[in-house]
Amino acid sequence: MAVVLLALGVPLGIDLASVRTQGVFLDRLNDANRFVQVAQQQGDRSVLAEKLARYDEVYGISVAVLDHSGRVRAASRPGLEAATHTAPVRRLAAVALSGHHGEPPRAVWPWAEAPLVVAQPVINGGDVTGAVVTMSPTDRMRRLVARDWLALVLGELLAVIGCALLASRLTRWILRPVRDVDVAAHAIATGRMTARALDGTGPPELRRLTSSFNEMAANVERVVQRQRNFLADASHQLRNPLSALLLRLDSLALRAPEGCEAEVDAAAGEGRHLAGILERLLALAQAEEAEPLPERIDLGPIVDRRIEAWWPAATAKGMTIGRSGEAHAEALADPVALSSALDVVLDNAIKFGPAGSSVRVTVQRDADGAVVAVRDEGPGLGPDELRRAGDRFWRGRRWARRPS
Repeated sequence: MAVVLLALGVPLGIDLASVRTQGVFLDRLNDANRFVQVAQQQGDRSVLAEKLARYDEVYGISVAVLDHSGRVRAASRPGLEAATHTAPVRRLAAVALSGHHGEPPRAVWPWAEAPLVVAQPVINGGDVTGAVVTMSPTDRMRRLVARDWLALVLGELLAVIGCALLASRLTRWILRPVRDVDVAAHAIATGRMTARALDGTGPPELRRLTSSFNEMAANVERVVQRQRNFLADASHQLRNPLSALLLRLDSLALRAPEGCEAEVDAAAGEGRHLAGILERLLALAQAEEAEPLPERIDLGPIVDRRIEAWWPAATAKGMTIGRSGEAHAEALADPVALSSALDVVLDNAIKFGPAGSSVRVTVQRDADGAVVAVRDEGPGLGPDELRRAGDRFWRGRRWARRPS
């Protein structure tokens, strides 16, 4: 809007100055033509000079009547002959003495101090006998032009301020739904699933966007709540039969035949491990954030327990499973998540490894903590399959139909 007002204001300001100038020029032109008639009828210089002086005294405009050679014949005030020798006056006087009427000036600017000069030829019997030259001060006209320009600038400034205020309010009205959606989306991203954007404000299109966002947030909240409820219900329902199974294993350990105590203890340990996983699932389902906090643990005992748990499955397939590297290595990790990850990797290594092969778990310290690596002799994964190996429930194409 400021650019548009500037583009319109500059020509308007020039036009205002031109209109003022043209009005003064026409008035001075009429005065000059009147003195042309006086010069044509009056041959006495003293009478002519008296009329010129009277005009100068009333209006403050100096007038000079020139002869055909350009010399001053009569003047409204003494010393005016020097003023007639300035470049603008001489140029316009030369045009008038040639029998032509001068062109009106385009505009008088507030900073231009030169007088407004009007020259008209004096013609007697078809011959140019002289010229009448008026030299008007432009102080009042320049003040009027400056006043017009000041009013124009103030008007445009008020228009720009008004447009800025209107645009600001309009922009806030338009963008308020976007801001509300952004705030609500950030709140939902940080775990506040009940956050919603304010509905019913802004343009119709953004109101529909806000309504759709709130519906989507409500659906997401319902889905997340159903998942949490399912996880909590499943964990709770599995705890009872698992507890019963652990009691039976404890009772079996008291009556186990000689030499079977280790297998019974291992089965009870796996049951307790499964109970721990169920407890963690139940805790995650009830927590606001599902991200477990890591703790400083010793990786060695966890790796040893998982190897011991999978040793019978490896032995049944004729495979060997062992451990190498550091006996003890501390690191920040979630013990349940680490145990579950090792179970998945060891299960795949035994399931897809060839009979008679070996599986080795290595624990090594590094600058960031420790690295647990499982190496087997299976076919492995291609680059494309390796990128998807972490996806939930994903299986490679080569193993999709292979019996587990």
